[in-house]
Amino acid sequence: MTAATSPRDLARPYLAAFASRFLQMLQYRTAALAGFATQCWWGGIKVMVFAAFYGHAAGTGASSSMSLAQAITYSWLAQGLLVLLPWLGDPEVAQAVRTGAVAYDRLRPVDAYALWFARSAGWIAARVLPRVALMAAFAMVALPLFGLGEWAWQLPAGVAAGLAFVLSAVLALLLSTSMVMLLNVAATAALNERGISAVATPVVIVLSGNLLPLAMLPDGWQTALLVQPLAGLMDIPARLYFGQLRGWQAVGGLGLQAFWIAVLVAFGHFAMGRTMRGLQVQGG
Repeated sequence: MTAATSPRDLARPYLAAFASRFLQMLQYRTAALAGFATQCWWGGIKVMVFAAFYGHAAGTGASSSMSLAQAITYSWLAQGLLVLLPWLGDPEVAQAVRTGAVAYDRLRPVDAYALWFARSAGWIAARVLPRVALMAAFAMVALPLFGLGEWAWQLPAGVAAGLAFVLSAVLALLLSTSMVMLLNVAATAALNERGISAVATPVVIVLSGNLLPLAMLPDGWQTALLVQPLAGLMDIPARLYFGQLRGWQAVGGLGLQAFWIAVLVAFGHFAMGRTMRGLQVQGG
């Protein structure tokens, strides 16, 4: 292998695409602050709902798979990772499809799927990281300082749980990007992303565990809920954070995320190839 075809040189255009999109999205500070404020509001509402639910459950003697402190932490975590959820495609790809600029990506001497994947990953990461940092500063630091420690974001179950969560969060980013790529391909085939996003949004919110922790759903559903791909976006990282998955169970959870990434990337690459071969730009 020559220097011109080394792995580093082959990866350079995709890393550049990721970095360029990441830095571009970081410029939208006002949008990040507005989104953070909105997520704090909804996070507070969800926390109060959980407090009322657990208060009633304690009075009736009912039990739950999560403690109130875990449910509250889950709420803040879900709000911080909200924009990680793949309920809409990359708007840059959607615009390229509408304007016909998608033809340029077909002419570039790179793999079009990998290029779009890198761009979408940068787009998601740049939206998630600032909001997670702001949410942690608010819910983990500010709330205890104001005497609201019982409503605060608690630390992970231990060092191992924290490290497993970080690794799982990275896999969740890749999993989310692979799902966004499916939406991108579908938007390219349909020439419009609105209907696809409208269908994807409720499915993603419910099955990822963002609306309600999957662990709180009926016990008979747990196996099916855990193995479906959307669980890797929120539910599996949260279970690792709380130490509910330990040892080989933690390895299995991480492996499940990696498995779905591989499956969705392979399927997305195949679907994009078929879509691009049949794509017509301005009748050409």
